[in-house]
Amino acid sequence: MTEYKLVIFDWDGTLMDSIARIVSSMQAAAHHCQLTIPTDNSVKDTIGLSLPKVLDVLFPGASQTDIAALLEQYKFQYVEGNSTPAPLFEHALLLLKALIDNDKLLAVATGKGREGLQRVFSASQTEHFFHASRCADEARSKPDPQMLLSLLEELNITPEQAVMIGDTSYDMQMAQAAGIDRIGVTLGVHDRAILNNFQPIAIVDSLAELQQLLLPLITHR
Repeated sequence: MTEYKLVIFDWDGTLMDSIARIVSSMQAAAHHCQLTIPTDNSVKDTIGLSLPKVLDVLFPGASQTDIAALLEQYKFQYVEGNSTPAPLFEHALLLLKALIDNDKLLAVATGKGREGLQRVFSASQTEHFFHASRCADEARSKPDPQMLLSLLEELNITPEQAVMIGDTSYDMQMAQAAGIDRIGVTLGVHDRAILNNFQPIAIVDSLAELQQLLLPLITHR
């Protein structure tokens, strides 16, 4: 495997087990706003997109007043109203530490807004691992490659020196458009068959497996 200098992670469904919390928060927001409650799968299929784009997809034809209320209520539900756990996936901290110890640059490219990413960085105490990050309110929504191209420019890395790790077709398509290798993880939203449509160099079922792939000579405990 290529010796990558930069490893770029998606967040939800890749490093953090937050899919159930996202789905239930969106459904609670719809209920509060007296709109049709989206199914689990319909919400899951939008995870990774920017929040405004998610609302457009899930609530077509909703008024601007409804969209504004949904946005406010979803944020309330995710941060305060919803008690569904959203821990880091098993082995996430060990993986990040091993990559840093082996002189890799790390970055995040996420569908979260900046406020949301800073909140989970703080809760998980992981911000110090990352050299840069891009959020959905700072660039065009996935699968547009702008987030990745901006990270490459900031860190002075060529596309060939980077790899994108993600759980959705949006992550894979974004990396493909940026000319960056990609590795799919089956921990989050999309399954192996969907991820395989975008020619990833590998698909893994755990972060321990990902570590062995990226750092094959390192034994993890």
